[in-house]
Amino acid sequence: MTLPHPPRRLPLLGDPVTMNLRAPMQALVDVAPRIGPLFETTTLGARYVIAVGADVVAELNDEKRFAKHLGPELEGLVPAAGDGLFTAENESTNWQAAHQLLVPAFSQQAMRNYHPVMLEVAAELTDKWDRRLGGAVDVPADMTRVALETIGRSAAGYSFGSFEGTGQHPFVRHMIGVLKGSLVEAFLRRSWLPKWMAAAGAWQVRRHGDQMKLIVDEIVEERRRSQGNTDDLLALMLRPGADGTPILDEANIRYQLITFLVAGHETTSGALSFALHHLSMRPDVVDAAREEIDRVWGDTSSPSFEQVTKLRYVRRVFDETLRLHPTVPGYFRKARHDTTLSTGHPVQADDWFLVLVGGLHRDPLWGPDPDEFDPDRFLPDLVRARPGHLYKPFGTGLRSCIGRQFAIHEAVLILATLIRRYDLTANPGYRLRTSERLTAIPRRLRLTPTIASRTLPRSADVDPAKRYV
Repeated sequence: MTLPHPPRRLPLLGDPVTMNLRAPMQALVDVAPRIGPLFETTTLGARYVIAVGADVVAELNDEKRFAKHLGPELEGLVPAAGDGLFTAENESTNWQAAHQLLVPAFSQQAMRNYHPVMLEVAAELTDKWDRRLGGAVDVPADMTRVALETIGRSAAGYSFGSFEGTGQHPFVRHMIGVLKGSLVEAFLRRSWLPKWMAAAGAWQVRRHGDQMKLIVDEIVEERRRSQGNTDDLLALMLRPGADGTPILDEANIRYQLITFLVAGHETTSGALSFALHHLSMRPDVVDAAREEIDRVWGDTSSPSFEQVTKLRYVRRVFDETLRLHPTVPGYFRKARHDTTLSTGHPVQADDWFLVLVGGLHRDPLWGPDPDEFDPDRFLPDLVRARPGHLYKPFGTGLRSCIGRQFAIHEAVLILATLIRRYDLTANPGYRLRTSERLTAIPRRLRLTPTIASRTLPRSADVDPAKRYV
């Protein structure tokens, strides 16, 4: 059965006219409304079948008919991330052992334990921005610092020193190399271009991945040398089983830690950056959020875990940001057996599809003006009235993001901290553009912070003597 495709397809070349090399997924989101709920795209022989319609996505999310598929891009990450939770095959015994072991690390009690770390990092961010008042700050870079420090300290008791200088930690540099390299390698591997080009891309992934492994191995060794009494994610992975033998082997520990350090900060930093962009454009949203923060937090200088969870409007700001800008732009599904979609499209076992989350999040079921930023889309009554499969920023099924509650709590705390303390001004004429490296992030976003016209004590003032060292 022939599927529709983007307009202006060229013989042999396919759809390069539609593509944006810096943001290919966003380009597909832009063109999807003109094509339909299920379509194909091919460039230089690399073919994808794309699902954006709510009904089709609901079928693909049916675990009885379809399962998670790594897809070409995640397959390209395997040399660096191995069989970590994000890149393991469904049948992987290492994934099953790690998932069962690590679920308690994201319980509500674990979230309470991570809360003080998030407060500490928030304080370091506001210290940095206070020194830059009236001058533009690089928002994606600073949100990367925040998210990397938070996951590093929470998961492994390790500080990357992100606020101690102006440069990037080597882990970030190598991570970017891996993500960009896997994106390029996945395309080249499936195209009709010479295979040596794909091999060069794979070499880049391995080279940067090897450096990430060295950094992570040192983090693990530092923990073993310290013999500290900690109760974080790394401690769970290092703890022996009932028989005294390791539950996870050394390679599995390495790959799981790489996965959490990458996925636990790269997606959150992008979402925070997009949210701050929208807040800089919408003083009405800032006023509503600030009123809620003042009411819930009062004059406390360090909000409690419960006070953060009560920020319903700020949470809606974050949810709406993830609707418009899912920082993982899509996920792959493959057929468990031969079947037929409701569109009439026949599917053979192991056929796979890319669910384009940004397109799903603009389905007509979202109501009028789905491209507009409106946190009230997530009012409880509206959420209950919508199909659950319409909002999928964290993936779907058992293989969805294990750390979603960690990311949500961190993001709400950071956003509230910044809204409470600063007015943020965008550069005149700035137009939001997206860059993609498997994940998505705003390109060249600079905002100028000034102390808010009405301000309470910053949300994370911490005695310097008690700060993380």
